[in-house]
Amino acid sequence: MDLKALYMYAAVAALLLCCAATFIQSPTDVYGPVALHAPTPSSARDFGAVVTDAPFAIMRPDSAADVALLLRALSSAPPRPRATVAARGAGHSLQGQAQARGGIVLETRSLPRAVAVVASDGDGGAYADVGAGALWVEVLEECLKAGMAPLSWTDYLYLTVGGTLSNAGISGQAFKHGPQISNVLQLQVVTGNGEVVTCSPTESPDLFFAVLGGLGQFGIITRARILLQHAPPKVRWVRAFYDSFETFTKDQESLISMPEQVDYVEGFMVLNEHSISSSSIAFPAHISFSPDFGSHGKKKVYYYCIEFAVHDFQQDDDGSSIDHVVELVSGEMSYMRPHVYSAEVSYFDFLNRVRMEEESLRRQGLWDVPHPWLNMFVPKHGIARLKDLLMDTVLAGHFDGAVLVYPLLTDKWDRNTSAVVPSTPDGVMYIVSVLRSADPSRCGPGCVEEILEQHRRVADEACRVGGGIGAKQYLARQPSQAHWRDHFGSSWDRFAARKARFDPVRVLGPGQGIFPSTDSASSMWR
Repeated sequence: MDLKALYMYAAVAALLLCCAATFIQSPTDVYGPVALHAPTPSSARDFGAVVTDAPFAIMRPDSAADVALLLRALSSAPPRPRATVAARGAGHSLQGQAQARGGIVLETRSLPRAVAVVASDGDGGAYADVGAGALWVEVLEECLKAGMAPLSWTDYLYLTVGGTLSNAGISGQAFKHGPQISNVLQLQVVTGNGEVVTCSPTESPDLFFAVLGGLGQFGIITRARILLQHAPPKVRWVRAFYDSFETFTKDQESLISMPEQVDYVEGFMVLNEHSISSSSIAFPAHISFSPDFGSHGKKKVYYYCIEFAVHDFQQDDDGSSIDHVVELVSGEMSYMRPHVYSAEVSYFDFLNRVRMEEESLRRQGLWDVPHPWLNMFVPKHGIARLKDLLMDTVLAGHFDGAVLVYPLLTDKWDRNTSAVVPSTPDGVMYIVSVLRSADPSRCGPGCVEEILEQHRRVADEACRVGGGIGAKQYLARQPSQAHWRDHFGSSWDRFAARKARFDPVRVLGPGQGIFPSTDSASSMWR
């Protein structure tokens, strides 16, 4: 054992034997080359701001080797007590998933964040080797310098690579390229045992697929190799409005059947005038859509908006080629004439569009407040029923926020990964996201708890086994072990076996609440 490892073992031994009051006497206690720091306010908070679990300490590793030293020491330590570790990237979890009550929060942003673009791997493909603590916007900026970009994105780019790959990573490109976890060629992972492993679909494939969508349960991603494509200089961005949910979803499904022409498809419910103004912050074209939402005591009326995008490689100087594609695609749609609007923007500005919405929310004081969100994957056959359920519950009263609704194709998801999607015979599912900012000083005391309870009732009905809609929650922490078992369904045994293999003493991912902590490594919960 080298000197650095001995120092780390000594540090962890001190952590396990001492209480917080005596262990961390100053902002930073250093044990050899690796430091364990006193908790910061951010280590017990995330974007959701509905769960607060303070850790015992935080760690800012310089390398995968540092992570391995910590996990190796913890996994081999005596059972009583054993600290747990949660990896935290940009802190955008919604329900405390990156927190570790009484344990250690490992801040992955301190890991190397270099992005190395390789134009060809010898077979004509291109990829980027990326530090897992890098933000997707940093990956985009570096790749664009080489005229390249990843294929699949998230709507918000200020998330870490390791964070989204531990969940799935979806946006409007997912119907065409699959989620981000379907576009990974290789990973470097530190397992719960403290082993540093380079894995891929052909090298240590069990670990590779376990970690992708694995909710941080099997290892900490420290580096990823991401598939790239040529980046278009510009994007033609189109929005079309609807007064029929059935027509709205029918046209969305038509759009995702045209991957040769269309590069991005999303959609959202237009609930009120605020929905139009807030969703148009980043959209540069003027929208003259001002419908009647059922004022003066009339029944509420909702509308819907599809947005799609086409990459513009500017093969024709006059733009005739992209105009022809947009005209062809729009001609197949049954939107409310004449309410279709388009704009041409740079590829970077299109992908970074949510940043402008973030800045608007910050100005309104609605960014650093609780975000009791609800995200679900819904099979095609249940999407109308779920819309009705939302209208009868979440949307029945006053609602400030956004509701995203758009389709994905399940055959773009590799079932070897740990990500869970619903069963759907036609291969189409929808992502439905209820996105709210809840400031108790404005919505009243207890409003966050009321919203969370409302969302729980909707999720219970939508995800109920036997008779429910057949939905699966995304980015959620389940309320009980039974709920987790129902969530994973037939893949639960595989998930539990992966945990037993790669993190047998359950050091990792305590904030998910999937596997209860124990004092014995021999009693794996089943």
